[in-house]
Amino acid sequence: MHDLGLINGKVYIDGAFKKTNVYIKDGCISAITDSLLEANDIYDCKGNLVIPGIIDPHTHFDLDLGLIKSRDDFHSGTKAAAFGGVTTIIDFLSPVDNSKELRKAFNERKWQAKDAVIDYKFHACLKNPKGHVEELVQSLPKYGLNTVKVFTTYSDSGRRTYDEEIKELLLFSKEHGFTLTVHVENDELIVINDTDGFDKLPFNRPTESELTEAVKLAELVKETNGYLYMVHLSSGDTLRRLKNDYNDILNKHFFVESCPHYFTFDNSILNTENGHLYTMAPPLRSEEEKIELNNLVDFVYTIGTDHCPFNSIEKNKPFLKDIPLGIGGVEESFRVMFSMFGDKIIPKMTENVAKAHKLYPQKGVIQVGSDADMFVYELKDTTIKNYHNSTDYNIYLNTPVNGEVISTVSRGSFVIKDKVYYKHLGQLLNVQGGQHEGH
Repeated sequence: MHDLGLINGKVYIDGAFKKTNVYIKDGCISAITDSLLEANDIYDCKGNLVIPGIIDPHTHFDLDLGLIKSRDDFHSGTKAAAFGGVTTIIDFLSPVDNSKELRKAFNERKWQAKDAVIDYKFHACLKNPKGHVEELVQSLPKYGLNTVKVFTTYSDSGRRTYDEEIKELLLFSKEHGFTLTVHVENDELIVINDTDGFDKLPFNRPTESELTEAVKLAELVKETNGYLYMVHLSSGDTLRRLKNDYNDILNKHFFVESCPHYFTFDNSILNTENGHLYTMAPPLRSEEEKIELNNLVDFVYTIGTDHCPFNSIEKNKPFLKDIPLGIGGVEESFRVMFSMFGDKIIPKMTENVAKAHKLYPQKGVIQVGSDADMFVYELKDTTIKNYHNSTDYNIYLNTPVNGEVISTVSRGSFVIKDKVYYKHLGQLLNVQGGQHEGH
């Protein structure tokens, strides 16, 4: 006897939608069949789409910036995510520079995430780990960590990791089977003056900063044969350069993540009355760069949101230096991207993410034996009318989309059922290291 059957759905399997039924037992997919089987509970999908649960590889819940925290904690943020069909998120530990601090950061973050309503895992995060790289790498498996984030900027706050250590990490990534995850900006090209307003953000953090650093890192990847994952690529110019000059390693050893806001908005919106609400790092780019990014979407491997929202009053400051950089988007990401790009965006938000972060085939796919993570999506012309995260505004309100999430299932249980939230508790995914697969 199966626990749950989702019947009469158009199920996304092997890159296409097929009308079939999905059955679940003990949190895993137990059967996919055209037959009607016995189950304790039957849910009629009514011909709607059934899609693997979205994996958001880039969130910042309960992020402490010192004087301010991001407005979503793990409970509110993952609840909003579930309303958007997201069944797994990957967040970040606090930056550390030695293995003792890594243990502390992991335990603190694990405690903060205990109320998450969907499954979650973490990226380790380093800050200028001079003399401690090997020690840190060797301690990763203790905590089920297989990604390590570094910054090539933020030298003013001590978070920057320099080229020598990045090269060392890339060499270790090949040897120990983890992926180096990088915030890619050339620190020397970022200049923020105390009196600059938010409209100066694209000039303070120019495309050249991202592009030149990406090229330098691509060369290091070729030299070391290591594995690098570039977070939040913002510009079509950067992606075009990587495609033209580094196609041999692109999304094989040098993986590219981008975010919905870079496909949706351009930096002209910073010149509007509410432009301060659209501030993030890297910033929005020109209309031409946005169009080029859209045209090159096939060369983006994964989509993450960089979800890091603040209230409008916190962002409404006259000087850029006082504005917390970050926006929301974890709930809206699939609707926005699917409406723009159709079926081809699905792997970039499910299977590719699972492969890049060693969750495949447990996550990211609807197949027998995998976790029963999926959501039901009704196709219809509509707009984004509401949201469920903790901020007082949402930049995606009134955006035209092609449907809405009706129900979300996490490990065989409804988190959202017919647009109503049901209490659920997520699990920490303890994924061990190993060789790179599926790339």
